[in-house]
Amino acid sequence: MSEPVCAQKAPYGVELEAGDYYWCSCGQSKNQPFCDGSHKDTEFTPKKFTLDEKKKVWLCGCKQTKGVPFCDGAHKDL
Repeated sequence: MSEPVCAQKAPYGVELEAGDYYWCSCGQSKNQPFCDGSHKDTEFTPKKFTLDEKKKVWLCGCKQTKGVPFCDGAHKDL
């Protein structure tokens, strides 16, 4: 399996409304941290997540988190 591209060595802090979202797992999206379809023809797929209420979340930017899609601090070891 290929390694994802590290989009940035820090999380993306985003304020989101309740709803469904698709986190970019390949690191190639131009709409980070969200999927824009750049994974086409790769083994990567976006990861859907749902928020029940409006809140600020910290989404992984390095694509190495074990807690997909949320930052777990993995970027500190890169």
